[in-house]
Amino acid sequence: MSDSENRIREDIARLSKSLFDRGFSVGSAGNLSAAVEDGILMTPTNSCLGFLDPARISKISRDGRHLSGDKPSKEIFLHSAFYETRPEVGAVVHLHSTYATALSCLSDVDPEDCIPPLTPYVVMRVGRVKLVDYVRPGDEKGGDLIRALGGKHAAVLLANHGPVVTGKDICSAVYAAEELEETAKLLVALRGLPTRILTAENVAELKAVFGSY
Repeated sequence: MSDSENRIREDIARLSKSLFDRGFSVGSAGNLSAAVEDGILMTPTNSCLGFLDPARISKISRDGRHLSGDKPSKEIFLHSAFYETRPEVGAVVHLHSTYATALSCLSDVDPEDCIPPLTPYVVMRVGRVKLVDYVRPGDEKGGDLIRALGGKHAAVLLANHGPVVTGKDICSAVYAAEELEETAKLLVALRGLPTRILTAENVAELKAVFGSY
């Protein structure tokens, strides 16, 4: 096992514990993955993000074969679909965080833009978020729905389920997932109140200056 893979295993365990300790994940909910040179590392099925053993993190091949470690999360299909359709993706974070999941249960969110540009940071770190139709957890159809997006979205909300967020590495994916959850919290707090969101010109300026993932 390479030093680089060992570092990524440690990062997954450290960041997973941070998410768990701060309430972004409860029980055995949520799963994280990160690309390595010869495959993908993924949190094991039914594991708690607060108590991961780096050595037991699952390793799978790019075509989905289990190579080592504990059995991978049943949501492997969601993760694999993002790696397949967005070559720049280095990590994927799927959480059941409270406020983003709450938005995924509302019937009146815009399915094409369910996290509107409320702050500059959600534009810079997350981008436009699409609502993806509900399928049961672990259903391979979830991967098909992600593939159908053609790599156009770095993050989605799974209807009645929660967010899936990508990044160029595990740290940036976790930070983006946190930003999405904090923005969802603001959206719920502001619900029913007159709200000012960023204009199209504001968003275009952010993308021009900072780029977009």
